[in-house]
Amino acid sequence: MTHDWVIGFVHESMKIRLLTLASLLGLLAGCATPALSPIPTSIPPDHLPTVIAQTAEAANLAATETFMASLPTLAPTQSPAPTLTITPGPSPTATSIPGHDLAEIEIASPGPFSKVVSPITLKMDITTGKSEIVQVDLFGEDGRLVTRLLKKNVPTSNHGIQQTIKVSFEIPGAAEVGRLTVSTFDEFDRAQAVNSVRLLLLSSGENEITTPGNPSEPIRVFSPAKKDSASGGVLAVRGDVWPFSLEPIILELITPDGKSLGLRVLNIEQTTPQLFETTIPYRVSEPVIARLTIRQEDDRIPGMFYVYTQEVLLNP
Repeated sequence: MTHDWVIGFVHESMKIRLLTLASLLGLLAGCATPALSPIPTSIPPDHLPTVIAQTAEAANLAATETFMASLPTLAPTQSPAPTLTITPGPSPTATSIPGHDLAEIEIASPGPFSKVVSPITLKMDITTGKSEIVQVDLFGEDGRLVTRLLKKNVPTSNHGIQQTIKVSFEIPGAAEVGRLTVSTFDEFDRAQAVNSVRLLLLSSGENEITTPGNPSEPIRVFSPAKKDSASGGVLAVRGDVWPFSLEPIILELITPDGKSLGLRVLNIEQTTPQLFETTIPYRVSEPVIARLTIRQEDDRIPGMFYVYTQEVLLNP
């Protein structure tokens, strides 16, 4: 009995020593393994400003794109005639577009697809041209002119002034879709700005006014800058646009006497904010201050929906 106990004790001691030795070898092997994540290499001091600038530019671009992507877009209406059983969804909250100026014609009320009875109470913040004339047109769903109002001697202001105009109308049926369009003109009677809102016109009933649309200009022109100059017979234009529909964007150079010096048509494939870059060829024999006009027509009711303009000096 004593002999067997001694042999067992020796065996157990040897097992313990072997296990201890294996653990020590594993610990040493782990210490000898190099780190999987090496220390990052430091940026040379002379390259640091460039890296910071590139990082900041990328961050700003990403922030703008994220903001644009978060804003709701209104898909173009494809129905040839209004369907009264379809109720438009809630209008988006008015939010300015980063980098864009406030619209020269900001329609504060009624908002898009408001249901209105006569007379419409049109409220807006508007920057008039040198003509000091504001024109208000109400069009029916077939493009006919229902009402036209001219308000003269509207004071000019760089920041816009508030205006309220009553727009009366009569329609043949119970209801129809209409477009309320506001226009301003410069001293040569050229369109300076145009903005519109679609409404549901009711012959009777109660007003249902929606919130206003985006207060910013849908178009921003990076170049040329306002009252910039061009030469060589080609004007390069670069900017961004938030289209109202899939109708083409038309760029045109118009002289003080209303003649066209050059035109370019840009096709639109989506109604999301997008960059554009193009050129407009022109021909002049002497310097001319032309009005660069960027416009888009309505895709449902015939006529112009929106116009943005700025002056540019064209040299031969």
